[in-house]
Amino acid sequence: MLGFLEKVADYTKEVVSAAKYLVDGLGVTFDHMRRRPVTVQYPYEKLIPSERYRGRIHYEFDKCIACEVCVRVCPINLPVVDWVMNKETKKKELRNYSIDFGACIFCGNCVEYCPTNCLSMTEEYELAAFDRHSLNYDNVALGRLPTSVTSDPSVRSLRELAYLPEGIIDPHELNANQKRAGKLPSQIINELKAEKSQEEDNNHSSNMVSNKSNPTN
Repeated sequence: MLGFLEKVADYTKEVVSAAKYLVDGLGVTFDHMRRRPVTVQYPYEKLIPSERYRGRIHYEFDKCIACEVCVRVCPINLPVVDWVMNKETKKKELRNYSIDFGACIFCGNCVEYCPTNCLSMTEEYELAAFDRHSLNYDNVALGRLPTSVTSDPSVRSLRELAYLPEGIIDPHELNANQKRAGKLPSQIINELKAEKSQEEDNNHSSNMVSNKSNPTN
């Protein structure tokens, strides 16, 4: 009899535990149902990266002095600087410069410590490739400027997630009826159009008043 009661008690504990997990899961589900959707129809829609975003590195060959500071500050000694010493001028002559983005961690140390500012971070993040060897960019590929999201006519640039209220980092936490800290580009355009039409109406009204006050013979 005692063993039967112990089995019933264990079964009851398991049922209560399962019910607790089920309620917790439903709570998460209902919590997500009231949140604002943040789905982006990539690649037809793209979010505008932040100004501090660290994307693909841009390299200017003419500014580089082959000092190899970028190699020394890189955590994995990634940049490859190929140079030779010119015996006549006693200066380094740069031959080739390359970075393997398959191993790069995008820490930005090379950009920060470059004495001639020949390295900079871009907003390009589409670096997927079928062959990992194609991610090894030479100085020609690094010198290519990426197409800006805002100027690309084939995609719709979205800055919606950049206008979040103060104190909110995760866009999933934003309710649909909650006021944003800024305005969307579409709202700004509509306001500018309204202001322009209002200004035209005011100018038209002032012209009408001036014509009435100064009638011509």
